[in-house]
Amino acid sequence: MNENVEQWNISKNAVSSKKGVVASQHWIASSVGADALTKGGNAIDAAIACAHALNVVEPWMCGLGGSGYILIWLSEKKQIKVIDFQGVLPEKISFDDYPLDENVPKTIMGFPGVKDEQNVLGYKSITIPGAVAGLSLALQKFGRLGIDTILSKTIELAERGLPVDWYATLQIALESKDLSKFKESSKIYLPDNFPPNPEQYIPLGNLLKTLKRISENGPDDFYKGRIAEDICFDLNKGGSKISQNDLALYKPKFIEPLSFDYKGKKIYTAGENSGGMRLKDTFDYLQKHFKGSKEIGADTYIAYAKALNSAFKTHRKKLKKIVNHGCTSHLSAVDSDGNMVALTYTLLNRFGSKVVLPRTGILMNNSVSYFDPRPGYPTSMKGKKRINSSNMCPTICIEGDRAYFAIGASGANHIVPCTMQIAGFLLDYNLSIENAFNLPRIDVNENDVINVDSSIDSQIIKELEKHFKLIKSQNLVFPKLYSCPSGVLRDSNGINYAIGDKSSPVAAGKSEKKFKIKFSKKLNNKLRA
Repeated sequence: MNENVEQWNISKNAVSSKKGVVASQHWIASSVGADALTKGGNAIDAAIACAHALNVVEPWMCGLGGSGYILIWLSEKKQIKVIDFQGVLPEKISFDDYPLDENVPKTIMGFPGVKDEQNVLGYKSITIPGAVAGLSLALQKFGRLGIDTILSKTIELAERGLPVDWYATLQIALESKDLSKFKESSKIYLPDNFPPNPEQYIPLGNLLKTLKRISENGPDDFYKGRIAEDICFDLNKGGSKISQNDLALYKPKFIEPLSFDYKGKKIYTAGENSGGMRLKDTFDYLQKHFKGSKEIGADTYIAYAKALNSAFKTHRKKLKKIVNHGCTSHLSAVDSDGNMVALTYTLLNRFGSKVVLPRTGILMNNSVSYFDPRPGYPTSMKGKKRINSSNMCPTICIEGDRAYFAIGASGANHIVPCTMQIAGFLLDYNLSIENAFNLPRIDVNENDVINVDSSIDSQIIKELEKHFKLIKSQNLVFPKLYSCPSGVLRDSNGINYAIGDKSSPVAAGKSEKKFKIKFSKKLNNKLRA
């Protein structure tokens, strides 16, 4: 062990059941998803219920103001469906609103800095959010439950408030400086002008009212009704050019999945504009250059590192940019019939734009930073332009005519290396999903310096040093150096497994079971049971 890192190691158990299971970045959200299964819902219902619950228990990562992708395997039809619900720029967006400022650091996409960071922070950094439309489309087409049933537990959670444990306090504290710049955000997340102490619940403004409206009136209210009016009132007051017409015209869309074969199995990801292309390039490289081995060893990590490095270099040449950091949430679900879901969505940065809209309580994204503030480039801002590049990599593997596993992760450019290695452990070595998630990983991008979990065997690290420059780092809660994965797996006997990130104190898988919300002003260990 490197003496310059913390010397501890942890592991996490998978849950298993012949019934459905759900895995996400928060055990409460997973429990809400599992509860939907008890009401007669399928994996799609479970995933959508879980995704909405994240609005309350993990609001800094995703929510009604976000965007993303959902992959769905329909067991009976033997079909894969992919919905792109990425954000869109307002029609009247203008370069004049984003004057360049050489004194401002480049954005996470590597674009030039803008005066007052208006493309990263605040009202002008917000794109039209697609989460409500995308999740509702999946529910309408493939779910069994109504939106009122799906949202019932999330509404109960919102009535109780955000559960603040030490991890939530950490997330809020990390962004407290920028959150303090916006009145409603500060009011909610910085009571008494400080991050809230752990062991309590705090109200989330008008989010509860908005969730109830969607439950009663459906998703159209968000884009064409009273909610849309309230959203635009707040946005326009803050300087955004998003109009009611922009909201009314927003549509999620079905896209063709990106697919490839590996070890006799079919891998599906969320299309060429997602991180899936790097995943495909990595496995294509392995098929050409890695003969495999009986056990995981130095040759495994070296081959994975070289394959990822090659894929990221190809990506850099193609797009001239790679996202360096960001925050996202991933969840996976499978039911007793074998339907399977991989869903990733995001506000982009932690707490997105840092703006909570007062009238609706919605925390909004900052996805304008996906676009170049200079004219004349393929990535330049343009009215009605859709986000067309992402690290998100929700992945489903099909073996024969049945779904085998669904995995994905959060963590920006850490997502693809994480997803790839877990998939590799499962496909190259037939590991259990529990073992695959607990194995130490490396993090690789387009340069020759890689991060190596210091718990990897010292002999393997020595071999890696012959090929790469290494940074040995413990897999910590923060900073997140190896991504935060969640996944499910269904074996040939129909047993389903679910597991969350081992280094997250709140990520977990849950099996099909009723979930009762307990009400208390204080958060304590009994409420975690």
